[in-house]
Amino acid sequence: MPSFASAAEVLQVREADLLLIGDQNRTYSVRLACAEIQPGKEKAAIDFLRKTLPRRQRVNLMPIGSEEGLLLARVRALGSDSDLTTLLVEQKLATISPTCENKTS
Repeated sequence: MPSFASAAEVLQVREADLLLIGDQNRTYSVRLACAEIQPGKEKAAIDFLRKTLPRRQRVNLMPIGSEEGLLLARVRALGSDSDLTTLLVEQKLATISPTCENKTS
């Protein structure tokens, strides 16, 4: 009988662009891809992410690479049409990093 994979869940918002994500087998530190948090808006970004992603919120990860041992991914809450980077930009808490400007779709 095939086993079904469950969605990853948010365990903790660690920084303005860093989440602790878990599935049934392991935990991951995931940096939000393409998000460049506005200087001085780190606390507001953390508060926004905690409101948007309550503990155990299920998410889809769309990995785009890694950096300094951290997974870089677009993260989208299940049921949402927008990933977190897009939501942070819409809230004027972040900008799209220059290295990602041509990769946003």
